[in-house]
Amino acid sequence: MIPARGSLLSYLSEADRKHLLTGGVRRVFAADEVLIREDDPSDFLHVIVAGWVRVSTLLADGRELVYALRGPGDVLGELAALHGWERTASVRSLEPTTVVQLTAAQFQACLRTRPEIAIAVIKSLAVRLREAEQARVGSVELDISHRLARHLAVLMSERGRPTADGIAIDTPFTQEEIASQLGASRRAVARAMAMLRARGVLTTGRRRIVVGRPDVLRSLARM
Repeated sequence: MIPARGSLLSYLSEADRKHLLTGGVRRVFAADEVLIREDDPSDFLHVIVAGWVRVSTLLADGRELVYALRGPGDVLGELAALHGWERTASVRSLEPTTVVQLTAAQFQACLRTRPEIAIAVIKSLAVRLREAEQARVGSVELDISHRLARHLAVLMSERGRPTADGIAIDTPFTQEEIASQLGASRRAVARAMAMLRARGVLTTGRRRIVVGRPDVLRSLARM
């Protein structure tokens, strides 16, 4: 397993990863299956070892707001488990996903006995806080994220060519031109791109995009 950048496991040594994961129960979820449901009370958390999921919340008008992608190495539900809170978001798999489930007591024991795990939790939460500060969560940006994913999926099918790093799209469009095509601001498109880059779904260069996880991009485009 190669942990996603900024994930909990990406900050741990192999020994600390093993210590954390061996104490839990391995569970497998099919694609489009709910791992965590918003507002549910629970005392467990998941550590993703394979697969990708989307994190969402319901807006007051009933619409679903998808605001994050999580992948290998990420932990899900740690705040609710540690504090005894109800779940603040729902998590649904984008593809077949394997997790290790830990109870709150097991997780707390790991934090007490392995300080490096506690530090890694702080680092991963700091990454999420920074992501939240850099992106205003709202229905407009949700719409742009979906439209951008669909736009890139179409470009990938029309212009994409396989490379060692993924499917490369040599596009003649700048981010500003893509924003114009989507009827969005350049800033909003840049934020959506940054989210996909941060989760390792794609990389960008001058008039070139390489989609390293085309399956995740297609799943996001279909939501």
